[in-house]
Amino acid sequence: MSDEPHYKGHRERLRARFIEGGDQGLPDYELLELILMRSIPQRDVKPLAKALIAQFGSFAEVLGARRERLLEVKGVGESTAIDLKIVEAAGRRLALGEVKQKRVLTSGRDVVDYCRAAMAFADREQFRILFLDKRNGLIADEVQGTGTVDHTPVYPREVMRRALELAATAIILVHNHPSGDPAPSQADVQMTRDIQAIARSLGIELHDHIIVGRNGHASLRALKLI
Repeated sequence: MSDEPHYKGHRERLRARFIEGGDQGLPDYELLELILMRSIPQRDVKPLAKALIAQFGSFAEVLGARRERLLEVKGVGESTAIDLKIVEAAGRRLALGEVKQKRVLTSGRDVVDYCRAAMAFADREQFRILFLDKRNGLIADEVQGTGTVDHTPVYPREVMRRALELAATAIILVHNHPSGDPAPSQADVQMTRDIQAIARSLGIELHDHIIVGRNGHASLRALKLI
């Protein structure tokens, strides 16, 4: 009988499947296994991958979970939690790179895809702004605030102050709903209109306010709310 741990053969087969076909056909837990293998080389990580998916719901939600919550899962140490957050950051940076190479037009599919990758699976609300130049090219993407599970404070004058500092001529507002439902609240609509009014007085165009969640996205422009 071989003295090698039983999971060695499984790891080799899983790597071979990924090399041959990429992530196509791999369930969430197997893709997560491939990451965990790098962090935990001396243990069978399939049970941990399945436990993480069971705890958070999906591959994306595992990566989007805060480090503190990841550490609550038995078997996840500090280095593993950090590795998972690095993978999340890498995916966000990749999506941002794709957006920067394109012309950003209002709530185009590329912007929506980037916003979903960046924050749809976060467990706290984030409010971020895409600052655009006169050709609708992306100048900067900045998180302006992080709040609770259902609220992030937003200060319209601070939004405009930053837009003026960056010489932006247009902005796109983005925030997430950790509940998963991207439908805008009345408070979302009113806050957007307040920012729009100040922006207009300064010659800055508000292209859209996009709300993202696990279950999709909502555009206040498309909904004719602004």
